[in-house]
Amino acid sequence: MKKCIVWLRNDLRLQDNLALNAAASLGYEIIPIYILEEGNQASNIGEASQWWLHHALVDLSQQIKQAGGKLVLLKQSKQGDLLEQLENLIEQYQAEAVYWNRRYEPESIKIDTLVKEKLKLSGIEVTSFVGNILNEPQVIKNKSGKPFQVFTPFWKSTKVHPVQAPKTEKLIFFGEIQNTLNIDSLGLLPSFRWDAKFHLYWEPTRDGAEKKLTETHSEIAKDYLETRDIPSLSGTSMLAPWLHYGQLSVREIYAKLSDLGEEVHIGYLRQLYWRDFAHHLMYHFPHSLKDCLRKEYEFFPWNYDENLAVKWQKGETGYPIIDAGMRQLWETGWMHNRVRMIVASFLVKHLLQDWRTGQAWFDHTLLDADLANNAMGWQWSAGCGADAAPYFRVFNPVLQGEKFDPDGDYVKKYLPELSKLPKKYIHKPWELNEIELKMYGVELGVDYPEPIVELRAGRDQALAAFKKFKSQTY
Repeated sequence: MKKCIVWLRNDLRLQDNLALNAAASLGYEIIPIYILEEGNQASNIGEASQWWLHHALVDLSQQIKQAGGKLVLLKQSKQGDLLEQLENLIEQYQAEAVYWNRRYEPESIKIDTLVKEKLKLSGIEVTSFVGNILNEPQVIKNKSGKPFQVFTPFWKSTKVHPVQAPKTEKLIFFGEIQNTLNIDSLGLLPSFRWDAKFHLYWEPTRDGAEKKLTETHSEIAKDYLETRDIPSLSGTSMLAPWLHYGQLSVREIYAKLSDLGEEVHIGYLRQLYWRDFAHHLMYHFPHSLKDCLRKEYEFFPWNYDENLAVKWQKGETGYPIIDAGMRQLWETGWMHNRVRMIVASFLVKHLLQDWRTGQAWFDHTLLDADLANNAMGWQWSAGCGADAAPYFRVFNPVLQGEKFDPDGDYVKKYLPELSKLPKKYIHKPWELNEIELKMYGVELGVDYPEPIVELRAGRDQALAAFKKFKSQTY
């Protein structure tokens, strides 16, 4: 039979995989491969995402083995080596075609374009297919023919487009693969095993994805608008890590939940379009992955302070909702979305640290560290991105904690040293005197840090910096 190499990247699944489906429908025996790329920003992921990738590859390899095939694992060792490895595989197995699903990061596009051009010159059929998004960014434009920069009109324009129904073809794998790397040799697991508790919270497999999607359908999606902002509840799907590596397709999520009614469409399913919007911005404004979308904000007067940034990273700011979020992130590789907004606002406003400091930490510690989503989220908080919150909107972490964690359940889970405090003071322990604190087993500065910045002073500092910035740029 004729053979086709299917190059898997952020689509580590056998179900609803357009490249695999196309190869199967044309009668190809499939040679599935994964290449660990070096030097590609999209592949230069943090340790948490690497942990997930390791286990996703283990799971995919087992699925392919059960289906009669073998996952070919390769590791790029130098620039240009990726194309050479593909050419060697084509020659070794006499493959006639190479298929893949498209990626939308700027560096990935450059790599894929180069590979496609070179292989076609050699007479190889190379075909790419829609990646793991609802609407490709190159086909979505506003009435002026330009890309969107505000979400609501983007959503109204794209939600009317039909979403392709998921489909899975019967796959036939080429069963005579000779040599391939061992997954452990890819070196994806952290050398310092800070990931020790991840397995308590996650099942990074296709089965885990299907269980979580079923739970979202039956327990979460309908109540999403009411529960999504309460971090102590399981009010969000937590599907992002499986979606990030494509163990679950976005079409599968949409198909599973789209029959639940209009409330789910304007609630949970709307978030899938936020994800598309992030990819839309990344594709049309590639500089926004590492620089401000609104370029004038490159002149914003940040107050770089490594000590403050480290205390924020460690969850040692003295503000319970902030520290609970940062410790949840370190322990689980994930943070509740409402808390992400609170900790981001605190870093870029009360501490006046560059949004890229937070972006880098999230890239390192999030299991779902998606380049497009992460960049858009941080620029939203810093006021320098598309459809962003204005910089003068400063979240008060005490008020946010009291509003969204009124009984302190979330704080107590991740800050057990504060678990005996009454709910009136759980978000502001410094309002208790020293004797009262000792009654609850807390000594500020010993058991729990004192605030690293006074809230009013931090807010005033942020507004003064914004005023200075506006006077310089306008």
